[in-house]
Amino acid sequence: MTGVMAFIARRRGGKSWHWTDAVTWIWLIGGLFVMFGPALWLTASSFKSPAQLAEFPPTILPYVSRQVDVEGYDKPLNLYTVTMPDGSSRILAEVRRVGIVAHMVDPQSPGEIVKINIADRKPLREIGFATENYVVPLQQNDFLLYLRNSVFVTVIATLITLLTNSMAAFALSKYKFPGRDFVLLLIVGTLMVPLSVVLVPLYSVVNATGLFDSLWGIILPTVATPTGVFLLRQYMLTIPDELLDAARMDNASEWQIYWRIVLPLAAPALAVLAIFSVVWRWNDFLWPLVVLSRKELYTLQVGLNTYAGELNVQWHYILAMTVVTMIPVVLVFVFLQRFITSGIAGSGLK
Repeated sequence: MTGVMAFIARRRGGKSWHWTDAVTWIWLIGGLFVMFGPALWLTASSFKSPAQLAEFPPTILPYVSRQVDVEGYDKPLNLYTVTMPDGSSRILAEVRRVGIVAHMVDPQSPGEIVKINIADRKPLREIGFATENYVVPLQQNDFLLYLRNSVFVTVIATLITLLTNSMAAFALSKYKFPGRDFVLLLIVGTLMVPLSVVLVPLYSVVNATGLFDSLWGIILPTVATPTGVFLLRQYMLTIPDELLDAARMDNASEWQIYWRIVLPLAAPALAVLAIFSVVWRWNDFLWPLVVLSRKELYTLQVGLNTYAGELNVQWHYILAMTVVTMIPVVLVFVFLQRFITSGIAGSGLK
């Protein structure tokens, strides 16, 4: 820890500050704010009530109005700091609001109604978390079912993606056959074709094969990714062919060479592809929206869309469940991020 702090506090000018030190700190702090600021704002906003989200100017932290039980009233009343006509300040509780006039009472002696212009009052607030934003969707709105569907789709699709793409990459990197370069060019060329172009024919194929309105209809059409094939092929090119020839001399089958030699050596590239695949499948919205029609099969992203009605958008639930959807991706990245640099760097070597 001491070494880390010494590295962070290191200056180009030694003990004195150099102008490049100041520029570096400004650049790094600004980059940190740009990268993590939206995520922190999202997390804080997910604990706000609908009224807080509608406030302007917005606040960073979630606040709730302080309330007090007043004799003669069934529900707790909100407290306000009120500026009286004589310039003094009082703490009053609001009974009702009529136009720009608030009817308020003193919590200690609630017998007299005081009429105050709403411009002369300021709410008493404290930090409070609207945890019901998380509880209600998870318990009442089938969000746990959407979560299980997304986990199933992401895990199965990622495993099949790693298997099929690594097989294709192994063949394109370690076997010499006529048309190999053309096949690779054709695979990479599909990167230029967006999903919206092949959406209708892909839908027709899924419907004809009986995969419509099924989680397998989301998984199978997306497992073969040109990015994964190219990434793994480039990495497998760095594995010496002599190692494979030695295994063949020991009577190892091609499957054994692929499974026991190539895959373990390509683990960093596989980890990178796994991260990409998890992010792709977890955040996918358009294709599941097209394939799925039954609510019990919805994934998280499609389930989030149910909170956006035609006339009413439940932003407090959308923000809270967006935070929930971020957690698995962040955990995968945290545990596998050490492979990213080595995997991407290795895939660029010849």
